[in-house]
Amino acid sequence: MSALQHFIETRRKDSEILLMTHVVYGYPTVDESLALMRDLLDTGVELLEVQFPFSDPSADGPSILNACHEALENKPTLSACLEDMAKLSRDYPDSRILLMSYLNPFYRYGLERLPKDAAQSGISGFIVPDLPLELAGAFRSACNDADVEPVWMLTPETPASRMQDICAAATGLLYCVSRRGVTGKSDGNAQPLDDYLAGIRTYTDLPLAVGFGIRDAAQVAALTGKADIAILGSGILDAFNAGGRAAVRDLVQSLRG
Repeated sequence: MSALQHFIETRRKDSEILLMTHVVYGYPTVDESLALMRDLLDTGVELLEVQFPFSDPSADGPSILNACHEALENKPTLSACLEDMAKLSRDYPDSRILLMSYLNPFYRYGLERLPKDAAQSGISGFIVPDLPLELAGAFRSACNDADVEPVWMLTPETPASRMQDICAAATGLLYCVSRRGVTGKSDGNAQPLDDYLAGIRTYTDLPLAVGFGIRDAAQVAALTGKADIAILGSGILDAFNAGGRAAVRDLVQSLRG
């Protein structure tokens, strides 16, 4: 069992469902994004997904897309991000940080050296939506050597044979996209969530994290008993854009019931 999976399963003993919250590094400024991350960790969020911005975040809806574009105006660097994550991981040892971005920024940094540097910064895993399993051999090997987990994504359109392959390769947790489309509001065409998650469960015992369109306490409650982690991305950003950090704190506290 990986360290990340052990952490999740240990925390699940005391909580029906864990929270993963998403913040774009550098939006609206680097300092403000770090302050928001600290607010979230202060509320007891178990997993923090930190997105390093990219100009074409193909899996993300308008809220995260706009945040990425504004963040890039601040010219963030991945090296500085890793330094900032090292400080967060030291200050919040009871939570875990996952670094999310698209392949291009990670490739430019160096896919084979990034896992070691990230591990030294206290990062527990990577989410790279546009890196397919079949092309990730060197990256997976480097992650394994560094004890950092590459987190793979499943969608309702993932064929059963491919789902089985991804589940067999996965460690740490699985990121289960709840519906087709991009992050944000539902398009109304989702496969029944219960059936989808039950299908995944036939192939793996790993913790399941569910995201895309999760925005309120009722949706989090609906995942209880079906998933281990609820992921909030666009909902966090929309709350921040509407009411600042206080609104985000209020939202997260409401999710705790």
